[in-house]
Amino acid sequence: MAQGRHIPTVASSRLAAELRILRERAGFTWPAVAEEMGWSESKLYRIENDKSRILARDVKRLIKLYEIDDAKAEVLLELARQAREPDWWHRYSGAIPEWFQVYVVLEASASEVREYESELVPGTLQTEAYTRAIMSTAPILDSDEEIEEKIAVRMNRQARLAGEAPLNLWVVLNEAVIRRTVGGPEVMREQLDHLVKLARTRNVTLQVLPFDAGEHAAMLGSFYLMRFPDEGNPDKVYVELQTGGVYSQKTDEVERYSLVFDHLRARALGPEQTVEFIQQVAAELTR
Repeated sequence: MAQGRHIPTVASSRLAAELRILRERAGFTWPAVAEEMGWSESKLYRIENDKSRILARDVKRLIKLYEIDDAKAEVLLELARQAREPDWWHRYSGAIPEWFQVYVVLEASASEVREYESELVPGTLQTEAYTRAIMSTAPILDSDEEIEEKIAVRMNRQARLAGEAPLNLWVVLNEAVIRRTVGGPEVMREQLDHLVKLARTRNVTLQVLPFDAGEHAAMLGSFYLMRFPDEGNPDKVYVELQTGGVYSQKTDEVERYSLVFDHLRARALGPEQTVEFIQQVAAELTR
């Protein structure tokens, strides 16, 4: 890991979003704030997008500049303090590409994720054996240590589905995800049983888009939509590529993907039908 590289945290993500919305409410433009603070506009952009760390003393200066009340100022300073504390994924930073660290933080901060998967079970729903099988197909094989770290990251991410404030997850899976036997019949059967178990929890909704649904609105591939509890943190869409990821919070793009997801939900099997379908495919694997 490069010395001094900023690794985002849940707190730093919230702080960045708060500072952005407070600047806008105060009526300041990027150039105006940059001039007042003696910064470049690019530095302010990085701070407001959680790509660069902001010092507590600079948070205090922004509080004064934006004329923030005492109660809100206390929240901001506490976030600045918490942002210095590492989150669980920091110890695995070498195993998580920088572009995906952004997603891990967003997922940890989100209240709801809606996603369409065309090829594989989403990471938050995978069994360890299924994850190992996928990693064994990588064109560039990792060392045993790197594989174990990546598996640990995936298993840690799944903790968001439990606890006092669990992530609300709504997933539409292409039928191919259920039909493709990853890791052999035994591994896939375990994975399908795991999906059925999760589908029966209150915060996970699964739907399968069957082959006989024909053409559909997401034939170009998978995507993720994220919603956050914080007022200053707008909805985001994420599309994963082979060597990176594309993020957007532009209203028109988020709305377009939301519409696509609604179309998929309408074409897919209902949640109860989905459970029955997955159980049927799992039973076929034991014959």
